[in-house]
Amino acid sequence: MSHTTTMTVRVSGALSDFVAQNVGADGAYENVSEYIRDLIRKDKSQADERAFERLKAELTQAFSAPETSYQPLSAAEVIARNRS
Repeated sequence: MSHTTTMTVRVSGALSDFVAQNVGADGAYENVSEYIRDLIRKDKSQADERAFERLKAELTQAFSAPETSYQPLSAAEVIARNRS
């Protein structure tokens, strides 16, 4: 379920000037809300990419491990290990 949250953000000085340069007739965004939403989307995308890279690194390490390092585990053992 999706919902909308209204937030108030205050910026001043150089940050306010920077936002003003990116919004309006001369900027890339029509309004501040559009600019902020795009910044959040980009930040989320970067966080997702970092998580994916960590997963790839873990999988690469697991798949490159020698076969002798693997141990058979039951489902119950995996569940118990993940709980701790």
